[in-house]
Amino acid sequence: MSTFLTPANQLTLLRLLLVPVFVICMLYNMPGWALLVFAAAGVTDLFDGLVARLSGQSTELGAWLDPMADKLLLLSMFIMLTIPTAGQANRLPIWLTVLVISRDVGIVMTVAVVNLAVGPRTFRPSMFGKAATAIYVVTGIVTLYFNYLRVASPVVRGFVYLCLAITLISGFDYVRRSTRSLP
Repeated sequence: MSTFLTPANQLTLLRLLLVPVFVICMLYNMPGWALLVFAAAGVTDLFDGLVARLSGQSTELGAWLDPMADKLLLLSMFIMLTIPTAGQANRLPIWLTVLVISRDVGIVMTVAVVNLAVGPRTFRPSMFGKAATAIYVVTGIVTLYFNYLRVASPVVRGFVYLCLAITLISGFDYVRRSTRSLP
């Protein structure tokens, strides 16, 4: 087997392939399939890193693909659950989607500035960043579930505010950690 196509990288590639399937399910108002596809993609995120660590097959490709797959999946989820479409009993507020996207853009810009100013630096994901990803995935699953049931739920609103809190905490933590790497 190629050292690039490790089992962990295959899981990450599967997550990337599930993103357009999820979007199509949302566009064609198939909430049950959208929920299943998104949940399956979320499960691949749980296992790809674990498989890489347990098998000792962490790769540079995986280090690049995994965060890209996460960002694409979550960006798609936030956008598809924010835009008004038929049959959605629950939508995510646009301010939350803009905040989450802005946080990610801010992180990328901070990394770029630090790398240009100081030289190449690697920023490992923090526990707050990992918690944010997990909370976003669970928020997507909960929102999709209640949309599948066609029930407006206050539980979704609770997850919206949980997303707000973890987005702010993880964003400020990332800025704090990255500025410590400056001379």
